[in-house]
Amino acid sequence: MAVLFEDFDFTVTALYTTLFAILFVLVPSAIYYFETRPAQRPTTSSTLPLPPTTEIISLRIYPIKSCRGFEVSSRKLLKTGLDLDRQWMFMDAKERKFLTIRQISEMTLINTALDEAKDELQISIAKTDKNPEVFVAIPAHPSQEWLDKNTTLGTCNIWGEDTDGYEYSASLTAPFSEFFGQEVRLVYKGPAPRVLRGNGAPGILGRKESTKFADLAPVQVSNMRSMQELNGRLKTEQDMEITIERFRPNIIVKGDDAEPWSEDVWKTVRISGGGKGGDDEMIMDVAARCARCQVPNVDPDTAEKNKKQPWDILMSYRRVDEGITFKPCFGMLCIPKQEGALKVGMKFEVTEVTTDHKYIKGM
Repeated sequence: MAVLFEDFDFTVTALYTTLFAILFVLVPSAIYYFETRPAQRPTTSSTLPLPPTTEIISLRIYPIKSCRGFEVSSRKLLKTGLDLDRQWMFMDAKERKFLTIRQISEMTLINTALDEAKDELQISIAKTDKNPEVFVAIPAHPSQEWLDKNTTLGTCNIWGEDTDGYEYSASLTAPFSEFFGQEVRLVYKGPAPRVLRGNGAPGILGRKESTKFADLAPVQVSNMRSMQELNGRLKTEQDMEITIERFRPNIIVKGDDAEPWSEDVWKTVRISGGGKGGDDEMIMDVAARCARCQVPNVDPDTAEKNKKQPWDILMSYRRVDEGITFKPCFGMLCIPKQEGALKVGMKFEVTEVTTDHKYIKGM
């Protein structure tokens, strides 16, 4: 009898050992498979209703990455984004890495403007007790001859990736070096494409697209109805309101009066109605939700950073993407399929929706 129990103990021990060994091998293997399997473009939903057609109510461009942008009534939509958007950036002169409002809130005090008549980009800093007045003007669409004469083509680094850029002289950048308190250089994106990564990578998107100095995608679209809903929460809970400028969108649409956050399911959109005959049409793929850092906490007028808002409120209910659960989402990242003339007032129509958007790290 004792022998039987000993055999039983041995059998149970062996069984647990075997099960543990199987789990030890299978569970990590399953996790590895699901984390590393090739990502795919989200599938189109055939059951989810399409949001109602809306319209573009504002267009914004930000010529210098992380600096103040401005509104326009019309702009050429290029495959790489709106004309002039994120075409320039500041970089550390020694390390040659890009500088961002994420670390330097005061970058929002660097203003940009466009003189259409002169085709000139004007860069300025208003005079304060801390800063002298600065005004610099450069060609908005510099010719190759001008670039060869006034800049040097070199390498700069953005999000760990080297790319090319035309570097402006130390003398032109000197006032900004004083403002930053370190040696910086202004760079203009060179001819080598910055091929999209993450949700816009060729293997996921199905084609190769690129952008200038934008983070992840050429175009960011925001929904004013969602902005109003967020402001309603901010007003109720914090007695404050903010402008949509804090989210730095390129295209702002009116949205559906009844449904904020309808953008979460956009997959493909069509913009139309801008030509003389009303037949201009541009299609954009909606690659991903725009996951947010704390840049929206920075007041664009003063560069003061709120320690909590709107980050805290967004974190309370806008962690909606399983691919990046530690950040809230606001706005959608889009990739144009066609180029054309964008205008305020054009129709903005969602032609496909999806329930399986999943953020893929791209920087």
